[in-house]
Amino acid sequence: MSGEAGDEVGLGLFLVEVAKAGSGLSLRSYPTVDGRRAAEVELDGLVVPEDALLGAEGQGWAVIAPALDEAVAAQCAEAVGVLRELHEQTLDYVRQRRQFGRPIGEFQVIQHRLADTFAAVEQAASLTYMATLKLDAPERERARAVSAAKVGVSRALRFVGQAAIQTHGGIGMTDELALSHYFKRASVIEQQLGGPEVHLRRFIALRG
Repeated sequence: MSGEAGDEVGLGLFLVEVAKAGSGLSLRSYPTVDGRRAAEVELDGLVVPEDALLGAEGQGWAVIAPALDEAVAAQCAEAVGVLRELHEQTLDYVRQRRQFGRPIGEFQVIQHRLADTFAAVEQAASLTYMATLKLDAPERERARAVSAAKVGVSRALRFVGQAAIQTHGGIGMTDELALSHYFKRASVIEQQLGGPEVHLRRFIALRG
C-alpha cells in the first residue's frame, strides 16, 4: 500500500484468519472497564494471500468508511438505551430515597436535574434516529449526520451519567448496583470509535 498516515487513498484492507496467521500475528487480550474485552494486535512479518485483500488495491477506505459509520450509528443506538436506563433508574431512586421526611424527588433542585437529563436523552435519541436515516445517503451527508449524532450522544452520556452518579451518591459506584455498570459502559462508548472531539472536527471539515 502507499500514502501517508491519515490518507484515505493508498489504504489496504485485508481479512486475516487468526488461526492461519501463525507467528506473524499475535493478540494480547485484556479486560475493559465496562466488563468487556479488547486486544492489542501485533503484526510481525505477516504474509497473507492475494485474495485476502478486500476491495480494490489502495481503496480500502471506501470499504471501511460506510461500515465504520454504520458501527457508530449502532453504538449511538446502544447509547440511547444506556441513557434511558441511567435516567429511569435515577428516577426510581429519587422516588424511594427519603430525606427530611419526604422523597428527594420532591425537591426542586432534583426535579430540575432530572428534567435536564430527560431532555439530553431525548436529544440523543433524535440525533441517533437522524443518523440511521442517513446511512444510505451520499457520503458527505451520511458522515455529517453520524458525526453529529456521536458528538451529541457522547455529551449526553457524560452529562446524564455524571448526574446519575451524583444523585445516587457513593452507592452509585458500587458493583452491586446495576447503575454503576451502565455508567461504566457509558464512559467507554463516549470515546469508542472516535470521541466527541474527533467527530466534531470531522463534522466541521465536511461542511460545504
